[in-house]
This record gives sequence, C-alpha cells and structure tokens, in this order.
Amino acid sequence: MTSLTIGQLAQLTGVQPATLRMWEARHGFPRAERLPSGHRRYSEQDVERVLEVVRARDGGLSLTAAIERLTSDGAGGQPETSIYAGLRRRRAELHPSPVPKRLLVAVSHAIEDESSAHGARALLIGSFQREQFYRAAEPRWREFSRSAELALAMADFEKPAFPPDGPVEVPIDRDHPLASEWAIVCDAPGFSACLAGRERQVTGERVFEVLWSVEPEVVRDAALIGIELATARLPELAERVPERLSMPPDPDREAVARATSITNRILAYVAAVG
Repeated sequence: MTSLTIGQLAQLTGVQPATLRMWEARHGFPRAERLPSGHRRYSEQDVERVLEVVRARDGGLSLTAAIERLTSDGAGGQPETSIYAGLRRRRAELHPSPVPKRLLVAVSHAIEDESSAHGARALLIGSFQREQFYRAAEPRWREFSRSAELALAMADFEKPAFPPDGPVEVPIDRDHPLASEWAIVCDAPGFSACLAGRERQVTGERVFEVLWSVEPEVVRDAALIGIELATARLPELAERVPERLSMPPDPDREAVARATSITNRILAYVAAVG
C-alpha cells in the first residue's frame, strides 16, 4: 500500500524529509506517488529501499553508486525511460493529442516565448532527438536559457558539452526511447510549463502524440524525470540541480491565464505559417 507520508518515511528510516526530497530531485529516488494535492505517499517497500541505500552508504559507497546499485538490481523499480512515458505513467489525467510537426513547432515556440517572458531562474530541459535539430534551434535556446538556473539540451550529441552561454549538451543514444521524443520543460519560481511528444510511425508528415501542461505538479514531475535521464548520462549534473526542486512546487494561481496566453501565442504562430 502507498500510504506513508514523507514524515513517516523519515521516522522509519532516519533520513530527514529534506534529504529525501533532495534524493528524489537529484536521483529520482525514492520515487513517490503523488496525491491530487501534490503530497507524496510511499509504500512499506520504500522503507526497505531507503534503508538499503543507507546501509550501502555506511559501507562506503557514494550516494549515486548506492542508488544505482539498488535500481540496477530491480529493487527500486524501473527508471523512467523518457519524459513522455513518465508523464503518461504518473499523470493518467493527461490525454495525448496527435500533432503534426509543423504545429508542434508552433506550440514549442509559444511555450519558449512564454517561458522567456516569465521563467527567470528556471530549470530548462529540451529534448531534440537529433543534434541537427538542436543546432537549428541553438541560437534561440541560447537566448532562452540566458536567465535560467540550469538549462539542458538532450540529443544524439557525440560528446557532452558545457558552453558558458548555453544549455549543457547531454548525449542520448539513438536507440534510447528519448531519441524519439520532442520535449520542453520550464520549471521556474512562479512559472511552469511543459510539453512532451512521442513521434509515431505514420506515412507522410511526421506526427507526434503530445502532452502539455502548465500545472506546477505536472511540470515538476516532467522536470524530475528529465533530471533523472540527464544525470544517468552525466552524473556530475546532480550537483547543479536547483535545491528548490527538492521542495513541493508553489501553487500557480495564474495557471489558467498562462494557458490562455500560451494558446494565444500558438494561434499567432499557426497563423504566421499559414
């Protein structure tokens, strides 16, 4: 049963709630189920998993190595394979819509514009499939990420890159599930927006099954999934994850207004391309 609060998990394991939140933000562990209110709930199995990590650390392993050993043994459950798949699993209320690529570009630009206007000190994550797609968008994303606390671009890069004036370039294998996705995540204080689309096989025009949301809890899930995927490739990124991601997101009382603003931007882009 998934019935333990984070406070109860802390009491049973001796690991403070703030530490458990930090582990989840930086390593995707322990992975909580979320109530509609956004509060975390854990199972009795999570108690043993956390204690296993504690024992491994007491034995001399680093936190990263302890969690990786646990999850690779299957005790911690399967890690998320992609942002889209993770949102589909965690957020059953989200319903995907088929969107052709030309319209997906309009939606993406609208979210980027709105995020640039309101998303200072953001965690930004972009999944571009191929390096060539990122290079086409790179000038825009360098500008987009200028005020970000951390910006990540994931694609089939040959090697990692840490440009001082742009997103960290995180290599993704071409056979990785994320390589068939298009995603944007902006998790900022007072602003949230995310989009995740999985390309499906069709004849003719490229089509994506797309989820998007401005709800802070949904966006935080997308952000944590993206961080989990990125740090699996570049563990050193864990030290750069904003500490606030270990805390519940602030409620966004302007979520409806933001959705309306993004929708208006989408319509403007669609009208511009005819």
